[in-house]
Amino acid sequence: MTDWADFHGANAAWVQELYERYCENPEAVDERTRRFFRQWRPPATDGRAGLESLQKVIGAVNLAHAVRGLGHLAARIDPLGSPPPGDPALEARRHGLTEEDLARMPASLIGGPAAEGASNAAEAIEALRRIYSAHAGFEFEHVTDSEERAWLRGAIETRRHRPPREPVDERALLERLTQVDVFERFLHRVFPGKFRFSIEGLDVMVPMLDEAVGAAGAAGIRNLLIGMAHRGRLNVLAHILRRPYDQILAEFRDPLGRLEVAPSELGWTGDVKYHAGVSVELGEGGNGLYIRLAPNPSHLESINPVVMGMARAIGTGVDQAGPPRFDHSVTLSVIIHGDAAFPGQGVVAETLNLSGLSGYRIGGTLHIIANNQLGFTADPAEGRSTMYASDLAKGFEIPVIHVNADEPIDCIEAMRIALAYRRRFEKDFLIDLVGYRRWGHNEADDPSFTQPVLYSAMGEHPTVRGITAARLVAEGKVEADAPEKLERKYMDELQRELDALDAERALAPPIPKQPPPGAARRVQTAIPAERIFALNASLGRLPEGFHINSKLEKGLARRREAVGSGGERAIDWTSAEELALASILEEGIAVRLTGQDVVRGTFSHRHAVYFDQETGAAHCPLQSLPQARAAFEIRNSPLSEAGAVGFEYGYNMERPERFVIWEAQYGDFANGAQVMIDEFVVSARAKWGQTPSLVMLLPHGFEGAGPDHSSGHVERFLEMAAGINIRIANCTSAAQYFHLLRRQALLLATDPLPLIVLTPKSLLRNPLVASPLSALAESRWQPVIDDPHASPLDVRRLVLCSGKIYIDMMSENGPPVPQLAVARLEQIYPPPHDELVALFEKYAAVEEVVWLQEEPMNMGAWPFIAPVLEEIIGGGWPLRYLGRPRFSSPAEGSAAWHAYNQKKLIEKARTI
Repeated sequence: MTDWADFHGANAAWVQELYERYCENPEAVDERTRRFFRQWRPPATDGRAGLESLQKVIGAVNLAHAVRGLGHLAARIDPLGSPPPGDPALEARRHGLTEEDLARMPASLIGGPAAEGASNAAEAIEALRRIYSAHAGFEFEHVTDSEERAWLRGAIETRRHRPPREPVDERALLERLTQVDVFERFLHRVFPGKFRFSIEGLDVMVPMLDEAVGAAGAAGIRNLLIGMAHRGRLNVLAHILRRPYDQILAEFRDPLGRLEVAPSELGWTGDVKYHAGVSVELGEGGNGLYIRLAPNPSHLESINPVVMGMARAIGTGVDQAGPPRFDHSVTLSVIIHGDAAFPGQGVVAETLNLSGLSGYRIGGTLHIIANNQLGFTADPAEGRSTMYASDLAKGFEIPVIHVNADEPIDCIEAMRIALAYRRRFEKDFLIDLVGYRRWGHNEADDPSFTQPVLYSAMGEHPTVRGITAARLVAEGKVEADAPEKLERKYMDELQRELDALDAERALAPPIPKQPPPGAARRVQTAIPAERIFALNASLGRLPEGFHINSKLEKGLARRREAVGSGGERAIDWTSAEELALASILEEGIAVRLTGQDVVRGTFSHRHAVYFDQETGAAHCPLQSLPQARAAFEIRNSPLSEAGAVGFEYGYNMERPERFVIWEAQYGDFANGAQVMIDEFVVSARAKWGQTPSLVMLLPHGFEGAGPDHSSGHVERFLEMAAGINIRIANCTSAAQYFHLLRRQALLLATDPLPLIVLTPKSLLRNPLVASPLSALAESRWQPVIDDPHASPLDVRRLVLCSGKIYIDMMSENGPPVPQLAVARLEQIYPPPHDELVALFEKYAAVEEVVWLQEEPMNMGAWPFIAPVLEEIIGGGWPLRYLGRPRFSSPAEGSAAWHAYNQKKLIEKARTI
């Protein structure tokens, strides 16, 4: 560069400053710069634009930077007209400038596409204001990737995603807005006071989703997944998912139906209409675009990770052995948030954190905040500590556009930018769609109780349809009577649907089919010993030159020897799990196992991946298994429960033929996922006809580790157990765990149910839990295990227990008690009625039955199992409880106190 014209904007100011520093002291700059300045001089200041003082140049550059970065603070994004907050940095005088100063400077100082065609800096700045401070506000300076920032700046300033460069059919837009508006007004008139959580005030969301549908189809995307709460859900169901009007109207009529069997007898409750999910295919022959709106409960943001899990499952190929393969291009996910819920509910942050993680990323999610500027009755100042509802997203470097919902063209441009960014960078994007809520939180609510001034103004505010219609008529783009004709057309269509409605026939709930009776009992889970030997040998084979940790190498050697011997304690818990998963892969069933630290295992027991001690290279035996016919995936999850469980639930529901497992670090940690468990895992079958089969491994057992590292809270799952919605097990041997996992995998196609497993901690290495080879090769799952040492005619007390407390009983070194038998309930739900009857019939001389547990009386299995046992016993024997008394906290916070109480429990159980 040899000419002043080679330098622009901040570069020119920097060169000028550097030259002044050189003039004062040549040694203040490096030798290369000195050589340059010896033969170069800046032009003399002559008053022409671009040659103003250094301070003026810097001021102009800083002003442009402020408009680009802070222009959103002056954008008129509230359709109700509240003034934007503004910022002094957006004013020229704050930078020592006047309009005359700017007019004398070249537009090149401002730079970027906005300066093209401008005759001076003043015109360029005004162009920037029209872009960054109109009816949309852009935030992307928090994005650290310079390529992304440059792309966003170019997309925004070239306006290449808005008319006339990318036209909008405004007649079609008016027609769509009319459909949306008439649908809501019709329901409001015909079904006054009935909840529908209308979209009014955010009507433009439907045309925005139309853009997403069109873009997905054009890009060859096969699946469009939508997650949203109730605001506007019925309108999206009708106009994006094309759910027939008669079905929606029938739900408002709410008929009893024409079912031969009462739904309650089939375990069916259904759900309210604004929680429903629908799938539709646009196109023919199975090659079209599948659009799915996932069912969602009133726990507003809970659907977010579920949708991400669904997308991950769709894009993941598992039909070959080894790690799975992921293709982001087949799916687009759109999640619609509430403005109060987005900053207020922790699952949002958990979900956003998943977006860039290996094993969870889905190639970008399009987020829309349905911002009605109210949370039920709370104003924004009462619901968040941030300026915008969207500010949380900036911490995850997600670009944000705030846009006025009364400006459809700006809204469509925002959607187009978001879709193009996601397609280019495979990352999340957020649109903060700022509108209002024409009615209360629901249509029976009176919002004037708490926001009288706001709703007084809102009553006078025209709809976006009305605003658009008036503008198009004024511009001569539609005839003067066109808006009224469109309104009459769609109102008449809805009236015809209502007049012809047969509500009972139109409403057909998707009651899930009942599984074939006895399927779980018939499945064969044993595998031949030769197959076990072969799998074990493959799992123990390391890559050539692999340097395994010396402790793990010794463990592998012991395992090879133990399994090969087939002895009494041949297979420990970890070996049983790995062999079960290997056999499942061998049968062509893909496996996904996730959770906090699952790769190594919380208790350093699993070691599903070995790491070379010299290079750090990883080796996963289950991904290198030559017998495998499907992919194996194991992922350490982030420190998340709600988001992680929701993600795995979505993955499981989208690909139910895969074996999906989530493991809690400790069973108690499932507390953090309680909403996901309550609303999806255990009740989705009854509410929405879904058939989940997610496996949850919950480390459980009282070992003096305190209240938060003891209990998997089986009582909570048992509270929600009903009909055929769940299986709950507490195994006491490696073989039982082996058969339990295999049974679950083999039932995926015929009898899918969620499986809750209370897994051990200290018992992972207890020799009493280990099993002989024959127990895997010749046995099967046993819901109840009798005392193998008891003589039934001598027994006076029959102790029934579940899980670790049995091992504690067997570990007691006291003398044998012939009058005592200790049996194990391995399957807590569904309760194994026939096996329990057979057990009690065997002990004719018993004088009492004792239920033994280490959990407090109000926890554990006792509250559930007591009436089950009483019904079976039928008053023949007294039923006693033996365990800790009722507590509000699960366990003692002292190891010494725990040991004392546990010893006392065992002594009482053994004392006749």
